[in-house]
Amino acid sequence: MFKRLSRLDLIFFLFIFMAGVILYRLAVVQIIRADYYKALAQGQQGNFQVLRGERGSIYFRGGQILAANVKKSYAFVSPRRIDKKRETAKKLAQILNLNEEDVLQKIKKDDFFEKIKSNLTKEEEDKIKKSKLKGVYIGQENVRNYPQGLFASHLVGFLAKGDRGQYGVEGYYNDILQGKEIVLGDGSGLEKAKGGDIFLTIDYNIQFKAEKLLEKAKKEFDIEGGQIVVADPSSGEILALADFPNFDPNNYSKVKNFEIFQNSAIQKLFEPGSVFKPITMAGALDKNKITPQTTYIDTGKLKIGGRFIHNYDNRSFGEQTMTNVLEKSINTGAVFAEKILGDKLFLDYIEKFGFFEPTGIDLQGEVFSRNKELKNGREINFATASFGQGIEVTPIQLVRAFSAIANGGDLIKPYVVKKILRNGREVEIRPKEPSPRKVISKETCSKLTAMMVSVVKNGPYTKRARVPGYYIAGKTGTSQISWSAYGIQRKGYSDKTWQSFIGFAPAFNPKFLVLIKLDNPKTRSSEYSAVPAFREMAEYLINYYQIPPDCEE
Repeated sequence: MFKRLSRLDLIFFLFIFMAGVILYRLAVVQIIRADYYKALAQGQQGNFQVLRGERGSIYFRGGQILAANVKKSYAFVSPRRIDKKRETAKKLAQILNLNEEDVLQKIKKDDFFEKIKSNLTKEEEDKIKKSKLKGVYIGQENVRNYPQGLFASHLVGFLAKGDRGQYGVEGYYNDILQGKEIVLGDGSGLEKAKGGDIFLTIDYNIQFKAEKLLEKAKKEFDIEGGQIVVADPSSGEILALADFPNFDPNNYSKVKNFEIFQNSAIQKLFEPGSVFKPITMAGALDKNKITPQTTYIDTGKLKIGGRFIHNYDNRSFGEQTMTNVLEKSINTGAVFAEKILGDKLFLDYIEKFGFFEPTGIDLQGEVFSRNKELKNGREINFATASFGQGIEVTPIQLVRAFSAIANGGDLIKPYVVKKILRNGREVEIRPKEPSPRKVISKETCSKLTAMMVSVVKNGPYTKRARVPGYYIAGKTGTSQISWSAYGIQRKGYSDKTWQSFIGFAPAFNPKFLVLIKLDNPKTRSSEYSAVPAFREMAEYLINYYQIPPDCEE
């Protein structure tokens, strides 16, 4: 009997204790902090008819956070509960370092909720609490945060005012990242309304290496800008997409030159120069118009339509094979291959390689050129386009085209998002794609790859791209920057250059493809700028993936 009573007493005391806790919480909500909760609730009812779930996060493929949400405090007022409006505005403006008149205008409004300042510091919070100003409160909200700062900024973009993603992944996948709207209630269901979490194809370590190489190029060659793209040529996965100069998405509003927000790899056109010569050769090889051993006589210049086309440094080489043309980057040899192929077929192959269309990469704002000047059909335009002048492309278009050479002839779609999770379940983001477009035959790819391996092995401008023990296929490019690229309405070219190198390895079983593009480095040609940067990137990737050697050199 005694034990039974003890249990009943214990239950009774527990009941009394729990009742006391509940009564205390009710007292806090309804009496002690009644003004705060009433103002917050009435403010939400008066200003927001719906609640939105939390925005999804963005991760690198290894799980490192690129974009997420953090809780931040904000100051708000309930104007109807403030009697001494001028005095309150003055004190609050001093605490928050704001304009007194701006604060007063908000306090004068006839409502229950007006936000005064977001992102409060701990010091500002403490001062507001100590001030005990009537009708002034502190709330909490989710704020978009980019813990990597400048790193991968063009890739991620940013969340602008109005909770709308701008540029990059934030812009392209805004509707998936954005939480769903639900009718204002008790907040239940907000977790289910959370936006999707995105996992990128981008490898944090490879991206880091790419951005460090661009920083190095800035120090050594004072580049105006530059891009490095690393891709898996078989799948289309982008492993790194670095652009310089970059910006801090946490402070995007402080950027004065909006052009810096543009991702040059997908949003800016350039004339590729000699990296385009393998595309010209691809068409001629594919149509059996030439072989790697086909010869012609180079005199150093050609006259077309009253204009002369010269080789680099006005050099002449005499009898040369098509492989020699790529090795020595001979302009007249590219024109020879184009003329044998024919203008119409040349245009057809440029179109097949995707240079008259966007790649469809899943990043906001991709541009492309229809190259109307080239399509006008003037002989000189076809001639210069054969060696990459007078034709406009984007870096991502080049990556896509050379991926087709590397993978056996399939034109694939590049992409940066690997998977999306919503409520723990993977979301299908890509409808089943039709079979990749076949651009050139596997036989053509093998011949052209062997020619590009010879470029790296024997070419006078590509020695610095060699990696002992590995077959590397690649091509340099140095092209003049047109005045129009600088927004200057003037025909012709400046004395500045784009310098680039594109290559893949191991050449006959590629695991990666790399494009290095540097904007006006202070050096004579890509031999001294883009080529060594490629080698450093290639060596890093070979070690990173532990790729076994494929040749004895």
